[in-house]
Amino acid sequence: MNPRWRVLPLLALLAAGCEDRPSPPGPKEQAEGYYIKGTSEYLQGQFDAAILSFNTMKELSPEDPRLPAAYGEVYLSMGRFNDAAAQFELALKRDPKRSTNWSRMGFIHAQLGRLDEAESALRKALALYPRDFNALEQLAEIHLKRGDKDAAVRHFALAAEHCPEGSKSSLVLRAVEVLTQDGRHAEALAVLGDWVGKGVRSPELLSALGDEQVRAGQLVPAAASYREAASNSPKDPTLWELVGEIYTKLDKPADALAAYRESLRVKDRAIVHVAIARLHLARNERQAAEEELGKALEAVSGSDVRELTELSGLLSTFGRKEDALRILVNLSAEPDHSKDLELQLRTASLARELKDEGTVRTVCDRIANSGVKLKKCP
Repeated sequence: MNPRWRVLPLLALLAAGCEDRPSPPGPKEQAEGYYIKGTSEYLQGQFDAAILSFNTMKELSPEDPRLPAAYGEVYLSMGRFNDAAAQFELALKRDPKRSTNWSRMGFIHAQLGRLDEAESALRKALALYPRDFNALEQLAEIHLKRGDKDAAVRHFALAAEHCPEGSKSSLVLRAVEVLTQDGRHAEALAVLGDWVGKGVRSPELLSALGDEQVRAGQLVPAAASYREAASNSPKDPTLWELVGEIYTKLDKPADALAAYRESLRVKDRAIVHVAIARLHLARNERQAAEEELGKALEAVSGSDVRELTELSGLLSTFGRKEDALRILVNLSAEPDHSKDLELQLRTASLARELKDEGTVRTVCDRIANSGVKLKKCP
């Protein structure tokens, strides 16, 4: 048989197969595609585009129960609370057992100042899903607005128990903030220690723990907390500085110096050079201290009040009181610092020591104009 005749039937079969093209997607499949597209746009912050996609989905599948909640989430992110409320009310009619719908309604009511309605909605969300950390957090905020701080702390802690790992620290810190603002530092310390023990060891949480340990006089544990926080926060030079300050107070100059060096590795700052200079002075290492003073003068930013006052103090220690006064005069004359009584008095005192009566009068007049009454201005 001629090979050509053997090939022709195969070509015919292949041609017939090519005619079986896939049918175009129906309305249901198209609607699903627009739902996915709109959700992706919403997550990328493209809210107007998301609404257009959901509008097209609505034309194709107007009764889809997911639509009102989808619109609601977009409007919520846009701050259009009334529009969001209308959509979530419709979502609840279509799916009253979806806890997130109740949770969102609770949040919206709270933003609009309707606390009773908010609490009712949030409790319905939690009845359906007790681990809804968003509802628990919002309920905590409502308790706080009503002045029930114990309930607020309890619900922030519950929210932290059930939220994703990345959100636990901020919720714990919210509970701690309530306690510290109420002067309940011992309870704050206990809460922080408990959560760090559970493995929530973010730099922010460890730093807050260090703060409360310092307040409680627990300097050695505080140094350990700040060290771990500093190790996990490589762009923050202040944490290593705090470690250095604690070791200085504990009379451990070698450890303090090592911590200050770590701080300088993160960022060269005048205030750290000042601290190192004082360490050297305490050990009668004057030349090393003078070198650090030089580095401090090179690194000074000129905008940090604490940095400048510490630098002026070090200059005075080295007998350079005129230079120290120049720093204080410029700093105290700035409008933002006119009511800083400690700074003004320090400037006036040094001016009096140097017999600069003009500066003394200027500073004393500034203090009087700020409304502060002194028996005697330096």
